[in-house]
Amino acid sequence: MEPVFYTVKQINGDYAVLLSDSGVENTVAMALLPPETDEGMRLLWENFTYTVTG
Repeated sequence: MEPVFYTVKQINGDYAVLLSDSGVENTVAMALLPPETDEGMRLLWENFTYTVTG
């Protein structure tokens, strides 16, 4: 699978709404994201893992 870059659009309690660079919204459980995740951050999804990119 190809890597996908996301921007954290919104955090609603235990879930975050992520927006991919191609414009697709995805709701993900906060437990699957890095602990420092906050709105506006950029994330990389690769090998079934999310990492902060900057």
